[in-house]
Amino acid sequence: MPRTRGQSELKTDTLGSRIRRHRVLQHMTQSLLAQRANVNQGHLSAIERDDHNPRPDTLRAIAVALGVPEGVLLGEGEDHDAPQALETRELPLFGTIPNGPPAESQEQLEMFPVLRHLWHPDRYCLRCAFDSMEPTLKRGDIILVDYRPGVDPEFVQGKICACLLDGRPTLKRVSVEGRGNGRLMILRGDNPAVPPVIVDATREFAIQGVAVCLVSREL
Repeated sequence: MPRTRGQSELKTDTLGSRIRRHRVLQHMTQSLLAQRANVNQGHLSAIERDDHNPRPDTLRAIAVALGVPEGVLLGEGEDHDAPQALETRELPLFGTIPNGPPAESQEQLEMFPVLRHLWHPDRYCLRCAFDSMEPTLKRGDIILVDYRPGVDPEFVQGKICACLLDGRPTLKRVSVEGRGNGRLMILRGDNPAVPPVIVDATREFAIQGVAVCLVSREL
């Protein structure tokens, strides 16, 4: 049931109002925040009015775009607007998709802190270097990846995967299509300017990991 004006005015400290307050404090338009968080502006407007509750991944993206902890937006505790001490753990950060277990890869140059609940020994962070996944992922974004070598592509249909194609790393959405008695893998970027790549049995292809979430985006 739609809220009346009086009911809306009573909600002075809500998730939507906190998002709007932090956006305004940073002199950020609603359009710009929507773009940086990869959220539809109409949906963001509804969230700020408290007409919609964001999904966890949407709230995380908004928090990253605003540069504040999720707990600040959720209003956890009496001092939720004060800087919060976050418990983090470090994971390997790669500039290219590692060819092998992250902990054993020689490509690792640095570590990156993630929130404790996101940490797992079979996860790593990957810095996006290309624009094939725009606007979902931007150049310089850091994403969290589950290391899942050998996973059947049918089990990750539509997901963004860290892949090796003919020995070269690529980050694409993976889908599978049946062709006769076999199947083809289709690798697609979210950038409409990037054509899909069709992978048949003649090409060397392996999924190394599956993207979990965005953990860092520069403003």
